[in-house]
Amino acid sequence: MAEEPLQEKTEKATGRRREKAREEGQVSKSAELNSAIIVIVGGFTLWLTASHLSTELSDLLRDTLANAPFIATSDPSYLILFKSNLIRFFVIISPVLAMAVVVGFTANVIQVGFKISTKAIEPKFSKINPLSGLKKMFSLRSLVTLFRDTFKLLIIGFVAYKVIASEFDDLFLLPDMPVSVLASTMGTLALSVALKIGASILIIALFDYFYQKYEFEKSIKMTKQEVRDEFKDTDGNPQIKSRVRQIQREMSRKRMMDEVSLADVVVTNPTHLAVALKYNQDAMTAPQVIAKGERLIAQKIKKIAIEHNIPIIEDKPLARSLFKMCDVGDVVPETLFRAVAEILAYVYKLKDKAVG
Repeated sequence: MAEEPLQEKTEKATGRRREKAREEGQVSKSAELNSAIIVIVGGFTLWLTASHLSTELSDLLRDTLANAPFIATSDPSYLILFKSNLIRFFVIISPVLAMAVVVGFTANVIQVGFKISTKAIEPKFSKINPLSGLKKMFSLRSLVTLFRDTFKLLIIGFVAYKVIASEFDDLFLLPDMPVSVLASTMGTLALSVALKIGASILIIALFDYFYQKYEFEKSIKMTKQEVRDEFKDTDGNPQIKSRVRQIQREMSRKRMMDEVSLADVVVTNPTHLAVALKYNQDAMTAPQVIAKGERLIAQKIKKIAIEHNIPIIEDKPLARSLFKMCDVGDVVPETLFRAVAEILAYVYKLKDKAVG
């Protein structure tokens, strides 16, 4: 048996396909965008907390150097002081670290939403398969990544050089400056370099984000057959759905036929249509259609009516009007009240004669 030809993936991914890819850890995300945002927001955080960090770190360094002559490496107090200073150092820089963590997490959530999935880190043979590795190494995606990273390094180097070069005249004066002024100048220069590099990376990251989105959409495209198969899985096989509808119609028809035995009269045209009517003056505001049908179903309605001694009245215009204007369970419309009332009056008159 000949194999079916491979179909091209030309169809956009369905919602179910996207959700499945998401559960497997496949999302449209740019790591460059996260890096750029962390660098920029981290730079602003350093600028806002610079005074506090400078004061606290200076006090830490001053206390450590002041006590240095009295601490021996063999003395247990050395380890206690080292541990204490290390904890103090991390407490001082904790605002910057916390901001980096929050910003990194927020940037990821903004790009891909919040979803915890372990499938992306599950061990798979394809991840350590040398052939798969070679294919990835020489793929278009790898070439784009190589070009992007090379271009990013060139841009970062160029921006850093231009920022530092613009300060060359002041840098020659640094050796003659007080330590506090030297530290402030170097800190300002470092912050300027970080922010401008971050802005440059952000521009590259935006292009990378749209490329990653394009690659992701391309990777989850589906063939026409996959779309059809998924439709069958989610909405059910059309043949099965058709069979279910058929069974439902048969059950509804059976209930309708059971109601015919309760009718007061059956109006026919006389062979093609039959409409069964019921009227209870105490419980109903108007006569009600409890069954209707054409051809074979009409014949069955008339047969049941005969079996239960229900009058069958031939009235072609009324039968057609009732069949067209009413569904099973509907009351007779006002426009047909007079004609139906006349038939019911005639039926009740026949019943009274039969009783008499």
